[in-house]
Amino acid sequence: MLDIQRITLIRDGKEILHEITLSVGEGNIHCIVGPNGSGKSSLAYTIMGCSGYLPSSGTIEFNGQDVTHLSLSQRAAAGITLAWQEPARFEGLSVKDYLSICQKGRVDDKGLARVLALVNMSPKRYLEREVGESLSGGERKRVELASIVMMHPKLAILDEPDSGIDVISIKDIISLMQVLKEEGASVLVITHRPEIVNIGDSASLICDGRIVLSGSTSQVSDHYLERCRPCEVETVHGT
Repeated sequence: MLDIQRITLIRDGKEILHEITLSVGEGNIHCIVGPNGSGKSSLAYTIMGCSGYLPSSGTIEFNGQDVTHLSLSQRAAAGITLAWQEPARFEGLSVKDYLSICQKGRVDDKGLARVLALVNMSPKRYLEREVGESLSGGERKRVELASIVMMHPKLAILDEPDSGIDVISIKDIISLMQVLKEEGASVLVITHRPEIVNIGDSASLICDGRIVLSGSTSQVSDHYLERCRPCEVETVHGT
């Protein structure tokens, strides 16, 4: 489904990603884990084709098509969707209208209720609320995750889906990922939580813009917990 070969990204004269090679199989959940500042989000933006994230070398192939130089909108049309780490605000746009826009074709109340239930939100309480200041960051994040399901993507990229959400709702995120998989989507999850990594089919560890390990979720998660988290502490203390 997704095949990345030796992608290098340079921004403002600094190398952010170095010869990244990564594959995500059709219908699989692949987790990218790594410490803060390791290049996780930059990788997501590069795959999505965000402005300023065009690789200087390497290729990105999606569903048999070379999308390396396609725009964000062209990649979205091909079936790639990104849930941002920081959810957007849409003042004046209701949750109902926002979710309806995200799905092509007819949208009914039953379908809206279903996706909101996946992120533990009451339709009666939230459908008419604005996707703006009236919602907390965590609530907007839930709405955005629900919108991903509405889009029926071929590849869903979830950038730190647990950011801004209480720990109890991690189970809701895991459930949503499993629904995406069951409905035929491949899922690329960027996270630092081992409990999310462990539900994937495979995982990769990124450090300093490089993929240093790819393999089973347990192998990558164990390596991250044993070797990478102490690095964050050492960085904080400057040692």
